[in-house]
Amino acid sequence: MTRKSRAPADRVPSGSGPDSREPAYGVEPHLNSGRRLAKRDITRIGRDTTNDVPLKSLRNNLGQAGSGNVSAPLLPDYTVYTLNPRQRIVSAAAGGLILFGIGYLFYHNLLIALVLSAGGYFAPRIWRDYLKARRRAALNLQFKQMLFSLSSSLSAGRSVENAFREAVQDLKMLDPEGGSDMIAELNIICARLEYGQPVEEALHDFSRRAGMEDIRRFADVFSVCKRTGGDLVEVVRRTSSIIGEKLDVQQEIAVSVSQKRFESKALLVSPLVMLLFMSFSAGDYMEPMYTGFGMAISTFALASLILCYFWTSKIMDIPL
Repeated sequence: MTRKSRAPADRVPSGSGPDSREPAYGVEPHLNSGRRLAKRDITRIGRDTTNDVPLKSLRNNLGQAGSGNVSAPLLPDYTVYTLNPRQRIVSAAAGGLILFGIGYLFYHNLLIALVLSAGGYFAPRIWRDYLKARRRAALNLQFKQMLFSLSSSLSAGRSVENAFREAVQDLKMLDPEGGSDMIAELNIICARLEYGQPVEEALHDFSRRAGMEDIRRFADVFSVCKRTGGDLVEVVRRTSSIIGEKLDVQQEIAVSVSQKRFESKALLVSPLVMLLFMSFSAGDYMEPMYTGFGMAISTFALASLILCYFWTSKIMDIPL
């Protein structure tokens, strides 16, 4: 691949220096300008890349991504999710407050309730895992939509490069704001194509950062087909159909267990509601539960409730 000329180190084009505030999806202005993308342009594409970054750091990061060994740190990694300080504080405070209320409800003892509220330290981790799973599920669904768009574009006779660009417009019809992760990834792929990087390398980099089996298999099949000269249209159509059917099955499973998941949550909350009602309506009747042997019974009941929570969560997690 012919290496494109680079601008001198002491000359930074407008909109690419450390003081630039160019939007995260600033790919289309470069594509429509008629010029080739510089290396520093590609590293600034994607989500969460609007922070100030020195020019030297941008070049070093793209040098790593362009080598095909590791992804640039500025590009999103979907295998991890990092909470910002505000999310950490809010989730920890909410978790501690909930555990404090449960502890006081079971024991009517402020000291024990404060000890239990220390478990709020693990709340950010639970919240982070939930947000990561939701983001990956949304990316998986958007990938299915991208495959159907890519298959229809290739069947209509468009080239691979134009098919990816057309997929951006198709996804923007479903998401007019253009804030989805898949649109960002398609913009990255299109920018790399403008720079002259093979589409197979761009797809493999995306599959490494996504960490999803379906995306990795599609990237492998696409690379083999391009390298051996196979029927790319038929391969993409069959692959998109198979992956689409798998995603449909996953959605059917999610819908079928959604009612049971709601019922399990209701069953977990109902003992707390009943205990709260009894504490307010018949305080003298519940008094023995907060002293002596009654505290041991309360501890056993609370441990059983926590065990049921993890058990039902494990049952509802159906891999495919």
